[in-house]
Amino acid sequence: MLSDDRGPVLEFQRRSGYLLVAALLGHLLLISAQVSTQSGVSVLESALFGSLARLQSASASMSQGVSGTWDHYIALRGASLRADALQRELDQSRIELQHARAQARRTEQLELILQMQRSHLPRTMAARVIAADPTAAFRTVTIDRGSADGVRRDMAVLSPLGIVGRVIDEPAAHAAKVQLIIDRNAGAGAVIDRTTSGGVVMGSDGDPALRMEYVSNLSEVTLGDLVMTSGLDGIYPRGYVIGRIERAERGSGLYREIRIRPRVDFSSLDTVLLVTEPPEVPAEAAPTPAPPRPPDTP
Repeated sequence: MLSDDRGPVLEFQRRSGYLLVAALLGHLLLISAQVSTQSGVSVLESALFGSLARLQSASASMSQGVSGTWDHYIALRGASLRADALQRELDQSRIELQHARAQARRTEQLELILQMQRSHLPRTMAARVIAADPTAAFRTVTIDRGSADGVRRDMAVLSPLGIVGRVIDEPAAHAAKVQLIIDRNAGAGAVIDRTTSGGVVMGSDGDPALRMEYVSNLSEVTLGDLVMTSGLDGIYPRGYVIGRIERAERGSGLYREIRIRPRVDFSSLDTVLLVTEPPEVPAEAAPTPAPPRPPDTP
């Protein structure tokens, strides 16, 4: 009962306190309005002006910050767009440059092919490489010439740098498969150009991709020696480059172990030449005719 009686009294005291505070603030404002500073401006006006100035300063700083951030974002966005445009132009220029280089290489290869056709005795026919076997076991390419063009099995295939391989299987009407000389089942009669030591060059799965067999341990072999076709196999014309000797070691048997770096880059074959006439077999490989029989004596 006692607490219930004091409730209205406490509420009246709180309201009286609020009124007193409001009266004091009003009185203070009236005094501030009447009291002037040395410059003749009232204290209230000076206080309000200072407060508003600080608010305006804060607002201006915020506005400048937002504006600067926006301008910086727009500038960065514009720079990013320009950079993207320049990168696209650079990429396009690089593609065009690669295309121009490819065209230049192809033109150079065609010029070398024409020079070979004009300067070498064997009759040849140009063909273009249109496909390659992706497997490592059988290294072959397909050319766009076939039986309708006169292509036959075992025709030698050359490039301006050296021998490429030979036609295998029966060609189609307008396509033929070429076994590269680096195929492990391929082979060619060969001779070391400096010493005329003969042997057989065969494909290999190692590096370098060619090896030379049947060269005696007694033969002189020097790194860098040029290896040429001998013509003894009846497929490749004599005197065409196969490659250079990159490794030569004395074998455990009768023959040296020789590795050859091929002259032709088989990863970038484009245009090749097919030898359309059988190569001439060297005189040293031709069978020696039997001496004539002496006439019968009576």
